[in-house]
Amino acid sequence: MWASVRVRTTVGAVVVVALALVLGGLLLVGLLRDSLRSGLEGQAEARAASLVAQIEDSGVPGAISDDDDGDDSDDDVEDRPRREGARDPDDPDDPDETVLWVSDDDGRVVVSSQAVAVPAARDGEVSLPGGDHAYVLVSEDAEDPDGEEYLVRVAVSTEEVADSTSALVPLLGVGLPVLLLVVAGTTWVVTGRALRPVERMRAEVAEISDDRLDRRVPVPGSRDEVHRLALTMNEVLARLETSRERQQRFVSDASHELRSPLASIRQTAEVSQAHPGALPEGELAEAVLEEGLRMQRIVEQMLVLTRADERGVRPREEVDLDDLVLGQARRVAREGLRVDTRGVGPARVVGDTAALTQVVRNLADNAARHAASRLAVGLVEQQGGAVLFVDDDGAGVPPAERERVFERFVRLDESRSRDAGGSGLGLAIVREIVRAHGGEAHVEDSPLGGARFVVRLPRGAA
Repeated sequence: MWASVRVRTTVGAVVVVALALVLGGLLLVGLLRDSLRSGLEGQAEARAASLVAQIEDSGVPGAISDDDDGDDSDDDVEDRPRREGARDPDDPDDPDETVLWVSDDDGRVVVSSQAVAVPAARDGEVSLPGGDHAYVLVSEDAEDPDGEEYLVRVAVSTEEVADSTSALVPLLGVGLPVLLLVVAGTTWVVTGRALRPVERMRAEVAEISDDRLDRRVPVPGSRDEVHRLALTMNEVLARLETSRERQQRFVSDASHELRSPLASIRQTAEVSQAHPGALPEGELAEAVLEEGLRMQRIVEQMLVLTRADERGVRPREEVDLDDLVLGQARRVAREGLRVDTRGVGPARVVGDTAALTQVVRNLADNAARHAASRLAVGLVEQQGGAVLFVDDDGAGVPPAERERVFERFVRLDESRSRDAGGSGLGLAIVREIVRAHGGEAHVEDSPLGGARFVVRLPRGAA
């Protein structure tokens, strides 16, 4: 069983902080030890330097003690309480905290502060006989006024270093666990509060079914990632709802559109069967052929839209748009309809030739169907792409209907009759293909008095 995000986050935070605290604690103890040791070395060096200066000025003193540095504040040591573990002044074998030796060239101790054997080392950390702690040893060379050379050694006890670090470790041992508990509790509470909106969103999404896509997840007031996640989920739900509505409307409209030619074929066949000879010869076959072609166009256009919905249009090659436009203009030209192609200039884009041919064909057919007597097409290169204009002198498209005409199975009142030849899919196909190529399509007023359909296509990349 996988732990929750809250548990994993809390455990992860505690582990990371614990490692950081342990490393920090070890570093702190090490730095404290090094700092105290450096202080002891400085103290020993200062004591040795003082004794060297005394020898160089007046020779080796007859006797030295660990407080011969001119500070008489320790003269009344007998009257002060002795620290636990400190040297007992009545025990001659217990070394003082500071021990000094002066040796001649032959290594013989000339004078010392205490009868303690001289360590073999010259510098570093050493042990003294009878001592419970290590000592920091510092050595300095000295020369008296007579030219005699001596070696001055000073050993300072590290007992204070051990006492200080020993006192710090228990504090860290208590403080670090307490701090970890604070981190764990804080992380647990903060993570729980941060994930609470996510749980509400999950519960809401669990209640959403295919027939309740109108529901939305609650959006938290915080402007963070969870807030953006909620907004994105609501946008996805809105798109799913729109897609479902479009799909239902598409199925309904498609059923209606296909029912009409089927009903016409059946009605003609039933009349012919019930009243043989009532229809002129060949009229049944002509009606069946006409309605069959109409059904074929509807099915083909539905397949084009389905493919565009599923995988879009994949640009593959450079397309000479002017060749497509001129070809479709010649195709729709007929008696009583003048087609003006003087505005067609050279323009190339990268796209699917078959799909773009469908775009130009649908626009030309739409304009020819609504034009009274004139139709004009134009094509120009503009802003790194191409702009296609298709004008007619028909009734135009009212401003309130200019977006609706691009919806599927939408036909304005003027073209509702079956004889108009439109299925209501042509302009929807135009917009889907153009959008798949990264362009846009819209309708506006035409200089000819009717409608102008405008398609903008980017140049694209080969």
